[in-house]
Amino acid sequence: MAISKRAHNYTEAPAIDMIIDITTAIIEQVQKPTLAFLLGGMLLAALGSRLEVPEPVYKFVVMLLLLKVGLGAGISIREADLVALAVPAVCAVFAGIGIVLLGGNTLARWRGVSKVDAYATAGLFGAVSASTLAAAMAMLDEEGILYEGFIGALYPFMDIAALVTAILLAKMSAARATQTAGAILPQNGVATMTMDGLASGLPKQSRPSDKAPTPHGLVGTILTDTVQSAAISALLLGIAIGVLGRPENVYTSFYEPLFRGLLSILMLVMGMEAWARLSELRKLAHAYLLYGLTAPLVHGLIGFGLGMAAHQITGFSAGGVVLLAVMAASSSDISGPPTMRGALPEANASAYVGASTGLGTPVAILSIPLWIWLSDVLIGL
Repeated sequence: MAISKRAHNYTEAPAIDMIIDITTAIIEQVQKPTLAFLLGGMLLAALGSRLEVPEPVYKFVVMLLLLKVGLGAGISIREADLVALAVPAVCAVFAGIGIVLLGGNTLARWRGVSKVDAYATAGLFGAVSASTLAAAMAMLDEEGILYEGFIGALYPFMDIAALVTAILLAKMSAARATQTAGAILPQNGVATMTMDGLASGLPKQSRPSDKAPTPHGLVGTILTDTVQSAAISALLLGIAIGVLGRPENVYTSFYEPLFRGLLSILMLVMGMEAWARLSELRKLAHAYLLYGLTAPLVHGLIGFGLGMAAHQITGFSAGGVVLLAVMAASSSDISGPPTMRGALPEANASAYVGASTGLGTPVAILSIPLWIWLSDVLIGL
């Protein structure tokens, strides 16, 4: 039975009824193909199965899924109200930046977690998982819950905002640490803090250089690398073709029929990868374990709150609020990791990928029924 048809008066019902309703909704969603394939992949990996999806096939599936999401968003943008689109887009940007600021500063307080690793991890959690967004869309479609067609266009706003913020903060933190370490130079056994001798006392590779990128140049480089990544490129291409072209025929005859089947393959691969990544967290600080399990829920609440604000301002749909919460709760599993590896090679990849893919993604997907229920209670589906 659809969640939207099971609405209760929760202001009067006992707390036990709400718990039972949420539990029932989660069980129903787990039985559906999207989550069933994810859990199936985790089970196969746990049992030591040698099943493997070739990397080229995986990349092809991801490309088709992102093109489909982009095309659908672009087609809808053509007839969308600019104000209706602009407000959720601004909310998506705020969500991405806010998640990085909150998560990075929280993780950095834990012993053994460097600021670079903290911001890299928060950056992946602030960015968006296209597969999780696609899974949420599929769930809403199965429930008959309506949402704005331009939702897919919000992906790059949150994704790029989070990645750029995380990389900039990490690089600024590393630069400050280098300056602080170089500011105290031993001279005849006495520490000095003079800035005049700073450049001459530092190793050559640490001295200020005219070739060092300016903040403006650094932002431009990061933006360029992000936009040129395979995932963002496919998504933006789909949006552009949907807005400027007329791809309705190929969209309905090719991309739409294949979408659910391709998504099931992607979820199977993600399940196997998620289980494999769990072992990488054994040698890491407990902070990553706690963060990976709780951050999706906290971030989802941030996205849900911003979605409610958009709902009050522009009439943003209940389904749209759910999807904004899902995007905030998700962590990037496609565009984020390669972007972080390229921009922050000194960051611990096992930490941020293991926490996001191994823990964050399953929690984000399993929390989708929670946002559906919460939206039903506060707005009505």
